[in-house]
Amino acid sequence: MEAKVSEILQRYEPEQSSIIAILQDIQEAYGYLPREILVEVAKELNIPLSRVLSLATFFQAFSLKPKGKHPIHVCMGTACHVRGAQLILEKFERELGIKTGETTEDFNFSLDAVRCVGCCGLAPVVMVGEDVHGKVSQMKVPGIIKKYKK
Repeated sequence: MEAKVSEILQRYEPEQSSIIAILQDIQEAYGYLPREILVEVAKELNIPLSRVLSLATFFQAFSLKPKGKHPIHVCMGTACHVRGAQLILEKFERELGIKTGETTEDFNFSLDAVRCVGCCGLAPVVMVGEDVHGKVSQMKVPGIIKKYKK
């Protein structure tokens, strides 16, 4: 077992009620939930792998695929949607050469549509990691990408 995983598991009681917190820590450490690590977690907690996988796939915050260094989340909530969020999402797809839910080959960017980021007054909103970009237009998309390519 990898040292990182062992360290994470030692922080928690070895019981099923700890699984969400463990998965969150693994996601933070690796950027996603590698299958081989989920197998180890299931063994250590003595729970079926199917239970671990069902939790890992139920919550949208978890990913079974590697994500980009800079995750881009385009808000598709009502306020953003009516102000052109779909066109902004499509512009990101064209500029990055990927579809929503995918990651660039260099693992620098991943692109996702999200329901609401809670900044309706700034609509349309794009988040790159923890950075909030408000009142985004299609014309601003290349500049946003360029900022994070450095």
